[in-house]
Amino acid sequence: MSVLFTVLLIVQVISAITIIVLVLLQQGKGADMGSAFGGGSAGSLFGATGAANFLSRATKWAAVVFFLTTAGLAYLGRPAASVAPAGGVMDAVPTDRSVPSVPGLPRPPVPGNDNSVPVAPTAPAAPAAPATRS
Repeated sequence: MSVLFTVLLIVQVISAITIIVLVLLQQGKGADMGSAFGGGSAGSLFGATGAANFLSRATKWAAVVFFLTTAGLAYLGRPAASVAPAGGVMDAVPTDRSVPSVPGLPRPPVPGNDNSVPVAPTAPAAPAAPATRS
């Protein structure tokens, strides 16, 4: 793991924790209604309007840092072109299409292709509809 990847990861975790703390410190929109009756922002640490401005701006910049580190980690974490496999994701799946059997019961023989998936029998052709006269 490169040093830049580790630094970006540490910065992202710190910014995520910062966003969580800043969001929890902010008051909701409904808190202003309670302040009319003597509660709410009267005892606020930053004053009535200063807290909302400071906390919302700090949250915005923490989110910007978080998104930039996320983009940087996605860019650094992508596989190199020379390492990418040539085939698809199903190439490693075994192609054994034999029918599983119940233990203790004999397996019925399949005509034509031993141990393969049996083919459903074909229905006889339906009789042709009678011609209608016009």
